[in-house]
Amino acid sequence: QVQLVESGGGLVQAGDSLRLSCAASGRTFSMKYMAWFRQAPGKEREFVAAISWTGVTLDYADSVKGRFTISRDNAANTVYLQMNSLKPEDTAVYSCAASPKWNWGPNDYWGQGTQVTVSS
Repeated sequence: QVQLVESGGGLVQAGDSLRLSCAASGRTFSMKYMAWFRQAPGKEREFVAAISWTGVTLDYADSVKGRFTISRDNAANTVYLQMNSLKPEDTAVYSCAASPKWNWGPNDYWGQGTQVTVSS
């Protein structure tokens, strides 16, 4: 089992920055690949960013490239999402996910999410 707890969300203005954290506990093998997803009201959940265990392999959604940075501290079992130049369209509930493979589905591990609201 893996438990994921997100934190760091909040209400900010357009152009501001936020750093989200995802604290993980449990089976390390299942945390090999970590990702952030987001879901805005009335929309489907969408991929934001992902990172491999070593941090060498990264992937970002086109909508956040150049603005968001994913990183991880394996010693602390924590994954971060640094979000800069936030836009109102970034408003969503952000959730982290853990998987032993490079994709994340309903049978993998998910956190409860943290709300990010960006005002214009």
